[in-house]
Amino acid sequence: MFLFLLIAMVVVVASVTLAVVGGGDREVLPETAPELLVDPLPTTRPVGRADIEALRLPVALRGYRMADVDEVLARVGAELAERDARIAELESTLAGAQAAAVGGPDLFKNPGEEDPR
Repeated sequence: MFLFLLIAMVVVVASVTLAVVGGGDREVLPETAPELLVDPLPTTRPVGRADIEALRLPVALRGYRMADVDEVLARVGAELAERDARIAELESTLAGAQAAAVGGPDLFKNPGEEDPR
C-alpha cells in the first residue's frame, strides 16, 4: 500500500511539474503586452473629480506601473498646487476688499460720534 501511494505521488508531482514547465518548444503561457494607460488625464482642461474617479491605472506584474502612477500623481499635485495658489490669491483679495469696506476714513471714530466734515 505504501509503495502504491509513493508511486501515485511521484506521478502526480511529475505531471504537475510538466504542466507548469511545459514540454517541448511550445510556450504554455504566451507573453502578454504590457498594459498602457488607456485614458490619461485631460491635457486641455483642469482635472476634475470625475476624471480622477474614471481613471484606471494599468496593472503590472507586481502591482501598478510606477511610471504611470508617478505621471498621474505629478499632474494632480501640480493642479492642486495651482488651485491652492489661486485660492490664497482670492482670499487675500477678499480680505483686502473687506478691510477697505470696514475700515474707511472713519476707522478711529467712536460710535455715536458725528462726522466732523
